[in-house]
Amino acid sequence: MEAVLWYVLAGTRGGVNRVRILRALDERPRNPNQLAEDMNLNYDTVRHHLDVLTDNDVLESSGDDYGAVYLPSDTAEAHWDTVESIVEQVDGPDDS
Repeated sequence: MEAVLWYVLAGTRGGVNRVRILRALDERPRNPNQLAEDMNLNYDTVRHHLDVLTDNDVLESSGDDYGAVYLPSDTAEAHWDTVESIVEQVDGPDDS
């Protein structure tokens, strides 16, 4: 799983947005429309990144298709120390 996390969050062009999405969903589960609005991203872009993260077992969804709410998967939670290492490298230290 660590290799998957490094690949989808740091090894590809969309990694920065996937890190932003994962951090946002760790704070509070949301649906794609809420994410797009909160993050000032195109809805289709958010959907693409959610699909990549879900396909790689980083996120899971709850609910029906359009209103589905996304949150970090149990697998991602079990490897959260790796996620935080990647976030720090991709996004810089969190000053909050």
